[in-house]
Amino acid sequence: MKKSLIFCLSLGILAGVIWWGCQPGRSRAALVQEQFRKDIIQLDSSVSLLLKSVENKAKPAEIQSHFCQARLAYKRVEWLTDYYFPETAKNLNGPPLDEFEEADQVVIPPEGFQVIEEYLFPHVDTTQNAALLQHLKVLKANLTRLTFMDGSNQLTDQHIFDAARLELFRIFTLGISGFDSPAALHSLPEARAALRAIEDNINVYREELQEEDPVLAQQLQRQFELCHQPLQGSFEAFNRLDYLTEHLNPLSKKLYEAQLALHIEPFGESRALSASAMTMHDSAAFNPEHYLSVASQGTTPQKVELGKRLFYDPILSGNHQRSCASCHQPDKAFTDGITRSASLSGGTIQRNTPSLLNAALQARLFSDSRVVYLEDQAQDVIANIDEMHGSLEKAVDELQHHAAYKKAFQKAYPTEAISPQTIRNAIAAYERTLLSLNSRFDQYVRGNYKALNASEKRGFNLFAGKAKCATCHFLPLMNGTVPPFYEKAESEVLGVPAQAGWKNLSLDSDLGKYNLTKADLHRHAFKTPTVRNVELTAPYMHNGVYKTLEEVVEFYDRGGGQGLGLIVPNQTLAADPLHLTIEEKADLVNFMKALTDVSAIQ
Repeated sequence: MKKSLIFCLSLGILAGVIWWGCQPGRSRAALVQEQFRKDIIQLDSSVSLLLKSVENKAKPAEIQSHFCQARLAYKRVEWLTDYYFPETAKNLNGPPLDEFEEADQVVIPPEGFQVIEEYLFPHVDTTQNAALLQHLKVLKANLTRLTFMDGSNQLTDQHIFDAARLELFRIFTLGISGFDSPAALHSLPEARAALRAIEDNINVYREELQEEDPVLAQQLQRQFELCHQPLQGSFEAFNRLDYLTEHLNPLSKKLYEAQLALHIEPFGESRALSASAMTMHDSAAFNPEHYLSVASQGTTPQKVELGKRLFYDPILSGNHQRSCASCHQPDKAFTDGITRSASLSGGTIQRNTPSLLNAALQARLFSDSRVVYLEDQAQDVIANIDEMHGSLEKAVDELQHHAAYKKAFQKAYPTEAISPQTIRNAIAAYERTLLSLNSRFDQYVRGNYKALNASEKRGFNLFAGKAKCATCHFLPLMNGTVPPFYEKAESEVLGVPAQAGWKNLSLDSDLGKYNLTKADLHRHAFKTPTVRNVELTAPYMHNGVYKTLEEVVEFYDRGGGQGLGLIVPNQTLAADPLHLTIEEKADLVNFMKALTDVSAIQ
């Protein structure tokens, strides 16, 4: 593996920056589109060489070399492909896992570079040559589709700058974390290729920017140069924290400033990650109002005040003895600190209580991802016979005869009567204020370089590198909502045992998402939760099996359920051990504790 990796790294040295002079009669966007089409042609040529090398049964090192070259070529088109044609991008470079299409109830097998990568790294599997050839032919067909779709596409300056900055976020969250190069570990040279493509295309605007703001033009050019330099060396040794704070975030800011200097306004439509955020770590970068079913349900101070009162009032439960706060306790980051809460029907409820902090920044809710909106989550819990065993319809009648509540509803919903919908929406409005994005880690990334100690810094680099945490707990939200669009929530099969410890274990019987979809790939699948505030939310996992963060790290270090010897045929977590040292495990835990932010609780 080391030889092939070194060879791949050597391919990461790309050609110099493309300089675009002013071409009369050609718009900047037209020039970018022309370059994009040239890059697609180059990508197709690179894939053809890879296909030919496999057909001719070339030496393994030569095949791996052609694969690395093709991936570098893909990284030059990734920024616009994923922006304009996300489904095609998934076909070209999606995760090597089956996907379940909920609308049609069908399982879609993976295809593209990441699937092909598994045939070639760390060693070329010559026994699977026929399957490899078939995947390569499908890849070629998808490139033909990309060419066809781009033929009717029209670029604009707004879209170009928007796509460029999203690619910077993608480079960090999915690129150098190893998410899309899990076997070849070719992440750093690929990040350089993606970054070079952005620089080449933004250079179309250099002359115009030089006229508008010559100092900014020089600063932007210099920042691109600084971003290229560190992307060398080994995957594990790469200092991701320094790269984020000293290189990528400053570049993102300069690129945004250049956009404004060129009088190119950012998009104003609702997004999870705001188009006007200078970096994805800005304090107001994420919009909790984005995941609303209708705009009229938007948050107001009056709704928040009412929702908070309802949240702490047992009036919504069937026996008037349990409130939302009974299980979501503020001092425990809105969890309850026990393995499973007591059930109103006897025994315990099925799963460990999740935190509500940043619940508004998730594309799916509950451990099995069964609802999309916070309003539906509230209704589900209130009606659940084990949790609150209440009725919103009955609550309406009671609240209508409660003078203080009647007045509060009139203030919050002046044109609406008290109804199940207004009750749900009020609680959701309060929950949308429970944001926690000002931890010591966030403060460090925003410029307070005294906020983290040496162990915590090393822990972040492990989290986003060797330990592979960030390939599921995506930055910066640290949950399973996929960047840079943050519209899809990932579920994983980890093989969580029913017992703590490391010997004589059995797989936890909870089937998770399978109970909803009946798809075999979802057996024991659970939504990836946030790692933020994890210091306060023990015990851990959907069944509360682990009491400490040290146990959780040990579970992952051993390769999940499969690594512990359990039979989990559909496990999505890599079963290979991480080989973390004792010090690395401690650093990782220390970093996770630096993600604590209780400002929303106070």
